[in-house]
Order: sequence, then C-alpha cells, then structure tokens
Amino acid sequence: MTSPIHVTSEIGKLKTVMLHRPGREIENITPDYMERLLFDDIPYLPIAQEEHDYFAQTLRDQGIEVLYFEKLAAEALADENVRHEFLDRMIAESGYIAGATKEALMEYLSSMNVQDMVNKIIEGVRIEDVDIKNPDLQSVSEDTDWPFLMDPMPNAYFTRDPQASIGNGISINRMTFKARQRESLITEYIIKHHPRFAGKVPVWRDRNHATHIEGGDELVLSSHVLAIGISQRTTADAIQDIAKNLFKDSNYDTIIAIHIPHNHAMMHLDTVFTMINYDQFTVHPAILDEDGKVDNWVLHPGKDGDITIEHHTNIKEVLKKALNKPEIDLIATGNGDKIVAPREQWNDGSNTLAIAPGEVVTYNRNYVSNDLLRKHGILVHEVRSSELSRGRGGPRCMSCPIVREDID
Repeated sequence: MTSPIHVTSEIGKLKTVMLHRPGREIENITPDYMERLLFDDIPYLPIAQEEHDYFAQTLRDQGIEVLYFEKLAAEALADENVRHEFLDRMIAESGYIAGATKEALMEYLSSMNVQDMVNKIIEGVRIEDVDIKNPDLQSVSEDTDWPFLMDPMPNAYFTRDPQASIGNGISINRMTFKARQRESLITEYIIKHHPRFAGKVPVWRDRNHATHIEGGDELVLSSHVLAIGISQRTTADAIQDIAKNLFKDSNYDTIIAIHIPHNHAMMHLDTVFTMINYDQFTVHPAILDEDGKVDNWVLHPGKDGDITIEHHTNIKEVLKKALNKPEIDLIATGNGDKIVAPREQWNDGSNTLAIAPGEVVTYNRNYVSNDLLRKHGILVHEVRSSELSRGRGGPRCMSCPIVREDID
C-alpha cells in the first residue's frame, strides 16, 4: 500500500482515519438558526468534545492513526500564495466576490496564524468581528437578523460526507445544502497541497458540478464493488457520473445504487445500511418492503464508455452475486421492533463503523441493536453519545477512512 489513500472495503482493518473535533462552531447554533444549519438540536460543546475525544481514543486503542481535518487543512495552507488563493475562494463561496466586505474579511483572516484562521472559518465570522471600512451595498445583509458574515460549519465533525476514499483515490463532493458546501473546498486544498497527499491521489469526481453526492451514501463493499444511495443528498445523475470515471480509470466495475426514502431521518445510505463483515450488514427495516425488498440498480461498464443498468428488488441476491457469498446476513436495527427500530435509527443505530471484519464502533445508547450485533457474532466497541448524537450522525458519519488493509 504505497498510496496515501487506500480503501478497498468497508471492513478491512482500519489503519488511518480523518476526524474533526467539534469546536466553537457548535456554539454558533441557536434555535432560530438550526434549520439553516441542518441541526435538530444544540449539542453542549464541552461534553460533545469529551465524547469525541473518547471516540478518537477508542480508535487509537485499536492501533488506528487519527488525523484531524482542521490540522491537515492548516498544514496544506502553509504556503502564503496557496493560503491567499484559498481565502479568496472561501470568501467568494461565502457570498463576497468583491468589495469592501471581501477586503475586510481577507484582512481579518490573513492577520491570524494559519491554524487560527482555519478554526475561525469553521467556527464562523460574526458581523461584529470585522471592521468594514467604507461599507458598500454588499455589506448590507439580505437577512438583517443573520449575525454572520461567514456562516459556521457545525456539520464539519461529520467528516464522512465532504469526501469519500475509494480505492487509491477520492471523491471530493458537491454537497447538497449550502450549509455544507464549503467543507469540501477545504478537502480540495488538503488533497492538492498537503505534502502527504499532493500529486499522489486521483480524484474520481470533484466538487465542480451541479449534481450532488455525499460520502454517507458511498459504501466501498470490495475492491471492485461500490454501493451508493439514491437519497435526499445524492442524485442519480451524480452516481452515473462517478460510475463513468471509476469504470474508466479504476478497478471498480460494479455499482449498486440503492433507493432510500428522501427525508431527514434517513438522509444517507449509511444511516440505514452499513457493511460490518464479509457477509453481514446492518439494515433499518423501514427501507425494505414487507417482502424484504428494496429498489436497486446494478451498474456495469458497457461499450464505448457507456453504462449498463439493471433494475432489481432483492437486495440479498444482488449482494450475494456481487460479493460472491453463499448467504447474506441482514441484521435489523432495533431487532426490527416497531418502536425500538425507529428510535434507535434516529440516534444512528444503523450507522456502524467497521474497524475490522466483524468488529465495529457504535453509540452506546443503541443498546438493543448493539446486543443483537453481539448475538450475530460481532465485536462491538461502544462510545459515548449523549451530545454528539444531537447532530444526527453516528461513528461512521464522524469518520473518513484514509487507509484500510485489503480483505480480497
């Protein structure tokens, strides 16, 4: 494994992972701003940080190298010219292409050391933080009650979504909602300019698209098979686009596109379906009909760069064929109970992070699902979850694998 990115499965022993420790951006959420910032509740930051540190240490205790998104970003922006270009683009994507507000933001952020600058961008810049000389019309916010010149990024601790490691490459994602779109600009600069990654990582799909895809919908099932959710946050067009690039330039020859309900409770495929062993998956029963079926489409390379698409409904049979397994064990969130399953799914009972075949990290609050996993032979590491879970994302959402051992 000579590439700095190497992920050929969901379950290979995890060697390196990227996290973001929640910061002061969490404290820039109020009840009035929650919907715009994609939150249903406001985590209590000191406890959220303690829980995140516990999560990170749980991974380190298993020999996993933990990298931090915000630190990689600062290291990638060490060069002054790169940093200036990044600020220019970040401020433009925050709504200021030219004028007095942009100039004031450039001066304000440029005056900081690099790590403080990155942290402040993620935290958000309030109107009173910046002295705007000679204000112009752009200095007058359309929303006079909105207190930020640059919005906070409270979703940044869900590092799974702005990017996804696939094979030796990465997708740098066009996010669906404005609240998250700037996160992947930071990823772009890490991949282009951090010495660990610069010039060494193919980009399967960049963020410069109208259609959108997010990492929570991208599951690497093997060295040649992906599953991608058609969800609230990933479009069918984006799936076909990344499929063309992967089929042309990588070893991937099979993509299983799985349709899930387009709602906030099931925003990504990994909130309802994750791979945890060679032949075992967690599944929220609400995505299956009464016969255990779900609409899915299998994509393969066709002739002259075309793609063939086959519609199926029996997800077990599709997985058995794609992964060459005699049987597939689908483990129901909350043991399929009508009350327990939706309650634990709401708190990410299906969002399991596999750190080795048959070994996972889960939230401790989902005790029915965790007990069921153990009964199916899975080794479960539980992490604390009272505040982190308020963001509607679990251990898989909070982690972007960078290197895994091969399982094939």
